[in-house]
Formats: sequence, C-alpha cells, structure tokens
Amino acid sequence: MNTLIAIGAGIAVVTGLGAGIGIGIATGKACEGIARQPEAEGKIQKNLILGCALAEATAIYGFVIALMIIVMLQ
Repeated sequence: MNTLIAIGAGIAVVTGLGAGIGIGIATGKACEGIARQPEAEGKIQKNLILGCALAEATAIYGFVIALMIIVMLQ
C-alpha cells in the first residue's frame, strides 16, 4: 500500500514538469517578441508574467495534491 501512495504522489508532482516546459517556451517566445518589437516590451512582459503565474499555479496544485496524498493516506 505504501508503494502505491509513493507512486501516486510522484505522478502528482509530475505536473511541475509540464509547467516548467511551458514557462520556458513562453519566456523564449517573449524574448523573441521583444527582440522583434522593442516598443511592445511592456505589453509582452505583462502577458508573460500573467501566463507564467498561471502555469506555476498548476505545478503548485500538483505539489499540494502530492502532499495531501502522502499525509492523508498514511
């Protein structure tokens, strides 16, 4: 039973992988956009920060679920 709990928690934490990849791609595209249009830096930066915050929230939710799995099921 403890092995299944650990596997479930590990799967829940994998959401951080997707968030990290998404934030990396978004940051790269934002840098490209700023390089092409420096005058749009403010708008690009604002949208980038909002998108990164939302993506990071999914990783935090996954981490919280993993902690809940470990604590509640032991």
